[in-house]
Amino acid sequence: MGLIRRFPGVMLATALAAMPLAAQEMKSRPAPEGARAYIISPQDGETVSQTFTVRFGLSGMGVAPAGTDKEGTGHHHLLIDVDSPPPADTVMDASVKHFGAGQTETELTLAPGQHSLQLMLGDMNHVPFDPPVMSEKITVTVE
Repeated sequence: MGLIRRFPGVMLATALAAMPLAAQEMKSRPAPEGARAYIISPQDGETVSQTFTVRFGLSGMGVAPAGTDKEGTGHHHLLIDVDSPPPADTVMDASVKHFGAGQTETELTLAPGQHSLQLMLGDMNHVPFDPPVMSEKITVTVE
């Protein structure tokens, strides 16, 4: 089983079973001033088909795969239908998607209805920055 990684209020089960125990207790790294994550598309309030592409944006930082130890970089996590981050003792599930290879877009398939999407940037160890680098939450309607 993978190790558990903490986000403020979110725990991520990762496939990094070989990571030393000390990495689990790492503190948040400072976010560069002005760093901002955002969703390029779809737009807030847009109606989309059941399968659609979500494009991630980031300014003031660079995107790098998980495990890359380079200051000012991180990788995206997409929160789907999450009103607020789950309690600290909750294991991450399908509502939080991890993009540890440094991806900047994904294809999602969601059930018809209204859904919320939000990005959160994690550092090389999946720990969010301080302050957190998160996008605004958007809402899409899936037909």
